[in-house]
Amino acid sequence: MEVRVGERFLYLAVLSCVFCADSVFGKYVKGIVNTKEDWVFLTRFCFPHQLGRLDFRFRYPKSRCCQNILLYFDDSSQWPAVYKRPEKNCYQKEAVLKPENNQVINLTTRYTWSGCMVEGDGDEEVLSCVGGRSFRSVRERWWYIALSKCGGEGLQLEYEMKLTNGQSFWTQHFSADEFGILETDITFLVIFSAVFLLSCYFAYNLKGRQLLHTTYKMFMMAAGVEVLSLLFHCVYWGLYARDGVGNGSLKILGKLLFSVSFLVFLLMLILLGKGFTVTRARISHSGSVKLSIYMTVYTITYVILFIYEAEFFDPGEVLYAYDSPAGYGLMALQLLAYVWFCYAVLVSLKHYPEKQPFYVPFFTTYTLWFFAVPVMALIANFLIPRWAREKIVNGIQLGIHLYAHIVFLVITRPSAANKNFPYHVRTSQIGILLSSPKEGEGPESFPHHAYGNSSFLGDSQPNFTELFSIQSDPVVKTVTETVARKGPEVPRNSEQKIITTAADLTSLLPPPPPPIPPRPAARSPPLPPRLPSFTEYFSMQSGGGAGFGTKA
Repeated sequence: MEVRVGERFLYLAVLSCVFCADSVFGKYVKGIVNTKEDWVFLTRFCFPHQLGRLDFRFRYPKSRCCQNILLYFDDSSQWPAVYKRPEKNCYQKEAVLKPENNQVINLTTRYTWSGCMVEGDGDEEVLSCVGGRSFRSVRERWWYIALSKCGGEGLQLEYEMKLTNGQSFWTQHFSADEFGILETDITFLVIFSAVFLLSCYFAYNLKGRQLLHTTYKMFMMAAGVEVLSLLFHCVYWGLYARDGVGNGSLKILGKLLFSVSFLVFLLMLILLGKGFTVTRARISHSGSVKLSIYMTVYTITYVILFIYEAEFFDPGEVLYAYDSPAGYGLMALQLLAYVWFCYAVLVSLKHYPEKQPFYVPFFTTYTLWFFAVPVMALIANFLIPRWAREKIVNGIQLGIHLYAHIVFLVITRPSAANKNFPYHVRTSQIGILLSSPKEGEGPESFPHHAYGNSSFLGDSQPNFTELFSIQSDPVVKTVTETVARKGPEVPRNSEQKIITTAADLTSLLPPPPPPIPPRPAARSPPLPPRLPSFTEYFSMQSGGGAGFGTKA
C-alpha cells in the first residue's frame, strides 16, 4: 500500500473548503435594508440574564416613516410563533410582543427612547436614531431583532448595531452561548501542544530503534494539525474579543484543519485495525481501493456539510452543524467505519492471536471513540438547550479528540514496561520481508512474533540479534539447496529443516587431513641458574640458541 493513500482526499478538502463562508454572525453588525416586504429579520444574539446591551444607530428617509425595531426572545409564544409562519401577517407578528416590556422601538421623534432626530441629507430629510437598550431576563436567552412597517409600501433602513455582554475582555463581544470558548480553546491548545511534543520525543526514540512506522507518523500528523487548528481558533476568538468582528477566514481555516485532523486519525485507526505496520507491511490492492473510495466519500460529505452550513443554514434559527442532511450522513459514515474497524480487528486477531495485548485495549478504547461523535451530535440536537449548545459542544468535541490522542500515545509509548506496544518488525526489515516472503504467508504479512519489551535497548546498544533474525529463512534455504546438490537426500523434520547427526556429517564431509607430527625442538644450552634476589624480566634468547642476559 502506498504511504500517501490519503493525499487525494486531503487536497479535495483543502480546495473545496477555501470557498466556504463563515455562517456565524459578528456581534458588530451593519447593513442596508431595501425591500418591498413589511417584516424582515435582521440578526440575533444570546444575552445573559442581566449583562446584555444593544447600542444602535438607524437612518432612513422621513418619507418612509414610520418603521419599528422589534425585539423577540426565544420563548415558544414569541419567536417560534412568528418566524417562518407565512399564515401570519405583519400585524399578527407584532401582536405577540408586549410594549410594556419595551420590546418595540418606534423609530420616530414621538418616541423619546428611540433617540430619533430629523436631519437634512441634501434635498431629503432623514430620521437618524441613536440609542441603546439593556436586556434582563430570568436566564440566558436568544434575542431576535426584526424590522417592520405594517401596511406600508416596503422597508428602507441603514442600520448599525453593537451587541455586548458586560465590559470584560472574555465576555463583552461574545454571545452568552459562546462564553468560555476562548478559555477552553487556549487550555486545549496547551494540552495538545504537550501531546504533540511528547509524540515527537517518542518518535525520536522509535526512530533510533528503527520502529518509526507510517501509522505513528500519521498520528503525529493528526496531533500537529490539531494544534494548528486550535491555534487558528484561538487567534480568531482573540481578535473577535477585541473588536466583535474578528477574521472569518481564520475560523474557516481552523474548522478545515480540525476536519483534516479527524480524517487522518480515522484513516490511521482503520489501517491499524487491518494490521498495517503491525501484522503486515502493506494493504492489499482491493483494500487500498476500498479505503480510497471510503475516505473520498467521507471527505466529500464533510465538504457538503461546510457548504450547507455556510449557504443554507437559516440565520433566524439556532442550528447545529450535525442538524442537517450532511450531518446525519457523517454520522452514518462514522458507524460504517466502526463496522469496518470491528471486522478488520477480528481478522487481524484471528491470524495473529499473539497481538491480543495490543488489539484488545485498542479495540475497547476506540469503540467508545467511534460512538462518541454520533452520540454527541444527537445529544446536542435534542437535549442541550440552544442558549448553551455552542460552548458545551465545543468542550465535548475537543475532549473526545484529546481522549483519542492520549490513548494512542499511551499504548504506543516506547517503554519496556508497555505490554501493549504494537510494533515488532523494524522499518529496515520490511523490504526484506516483501522481497523474501516466508513460506505459507503472503508477501505483505509479517512473521509471527509477539514484541518483546525487554529488547528495548538504548540507542548506543543496538539489538543486532533481533535486527538480523528474519534473514534465517533465506540462509537455511541456501544451505538446503547446496546439500541437495552434493549428496543424497537428507532427512528433514516437520518444519522442513535438515536433521544433522555426527554420522551424517562423517559421510558427507571429506576425511580430515593426517595430523602433522611435532617438530623436534633444537638443542639449546641450559638456562643459567636462577638467582634468588632477581627476577628475569629482561632475559632474552636468540633464535640460534645463543643467549645473553641483562641484569638490573
